[in-house]
Amino acid sequence: MIDRRSALILAGAGCAASLASRPAFAAAGERAAPTGSERGSFLVSSTQSQRWVAQPAPVIEAGDGDLFGQSFSVALEDPRQTMAGFGGAFSDMGWTALSALPPAERNKALDQVFGGGARLSHCRTPLGSSDMAASAYSYDEVDGDFALRHFSLGRDRETLVPFIKAAREREPGLTVWASPWSPPTWMKTNRAFQSAQAWPGKPANGVRPDQVRREGEDGFVQDPRYLDAYARYFGRYVDAYAAEGIPIKAVMPQNEFNSGQPYVSCVWTPEGLARFLPLLGREMGKRGVEVLLGTLERGNPELVTRVMADPAAAAVVRGIGVQWAGRAALNDLGKAYPQLPLWGSEQECGVGTNDWQYARYNWRVLQDYLRHGVSVWTYWNIALHDGGESIAGWPQNSLIAVDLKAGRWRLTHDYWALRHTSAHVRPGARYLPTSSNIGYEFQTAFRNPDGSVVVVMMNDMAEAQDRKIMIGARQVRVRLPGDSFSTLVLSAADLAVG
Repeated sequence: MIDRRSALILAGAGCAASLASRPAFAAAGERAAPTGSERGSFLVSSTQSQRWVAQPAPVIEAGDGDLFGQSFSVALEDPRQTMAGFGGAFSDMGWTALSALPPAERNKALDQVFGGGARLSHCRTPLGSSDMAASAYSYDEVDGDFALRHFSLGRDRETLVPFIKAAREREPGLTVWASPWSPPTWMKTNRAFQSAQAWPGKPANGVRPDQVRREGEDGFVQDPRYLDAYARYFGRYVDAYAAEGIPIKAVMPQNEFNSGQPYVSCVWTPEGLARFLPLLGREMGKRGVEVLLGTLERGNPELVTRVMADPAAAAVVRGIGVQWAGRAALNDLGKAYPQLPLWGSEQECGVGTNDWQYARYNWRVLQDYLRHGVSVWTYWNIALHDGGESIAGWPQNSLIAVDLKAGRWRLTHDYWALRHTSAHVRPGARYLPTSSNIGYEFQTAFRNPDGSVVVVMMNDMAEAQDRKIMIGARQVRVRLPGDSFSTLVLSAADLAVG
């Protein structure tokens, strides 16, 4: 049976015709309407055609005791995971797309993502090239350079470093974490950046049949010299970024360690990772950088269990990163390792259509991750040229879509779907469970450190709907536009019992 990722890739080949139906580009991007007083309570909504529109103020009152009239309740008394933040992924192609804009327009676009707008606070960056780079590269391609004398950030200084610096100018407290897609080729058993041959209908990537590496194999050379050098390679990366004024908060040893891909990738067995993690922990410990296990892209918690069975490896793991099909393992991972934070490390990236249907799907995926305990949520492409493709020919969605020829940009439906959660849920917020006896399922809730409560809702019906929400002893009534995302922010003062 074909998995969701493979199906999306194949579908992407036929999506070009749909691109013509997307919303036109705005000269200065789409602008958010005022939300009302930041200090009071308010409701703001987005539909497919109207973004971030202030709605009538919520009615906040004492509960009327009508259990059958409640849409859903928010469990203030049962706070769950503490949110570390919401973010997206920096990339070589993302900065290239933004750099095609006039500086004033690029600044406007960035202002909608960092500091204001979506207020992203916890972002991912590749350690070396990802599949969203113009071409594959590492920081040291000199064969046998175990001393790493030729280590250099190289291309990062042209794309990723200025991208992250621009974000940090707007969000000084931005958390940045990193993972590699591929080690240097001389450290790999197939001596290639890729682990598989090209997808059908895509340009050849030069991988021979004998260079293909599959799940259950170690694509990294399992020799102590190589493992030690690679751990120090991570250390050199952290040091080089620190010298650029960019602190790296955490690292994961490998993007999708279980997946051999036709783009930059490397498969590891759990036992191979267990050999590497203590060495990585040694180098990161010197620098105060956390090590998380990931990223897991299989719904098989046994892959994590086999790594954690090694005491030396388990001792350095400070969390687990999960993406794509790995979502199916979240429930088991949360039960097995309640002491470890779970991170949603990559949103499913679509096929470049940036359409409303996929934004609705993405919102439901985010909701599922939150219900299963993640404290970090990471969208994939922050920016990309409109309908842009990965290095392997996969068209993908993004928060900002750039028209390279016209020098214009727009905020996509995915952006608004994410902003409805990220804009007002601050780091340190606690996730709050919700429950409904009458079938209302599409809502998430949080309590911020300042005591305010944020409820994010999707109305999947075509017509407007009323919601009556119980939050502690208070009852809140709102009306949601048809087919919309809505964010309800309730101040601590308004929730206090008078």
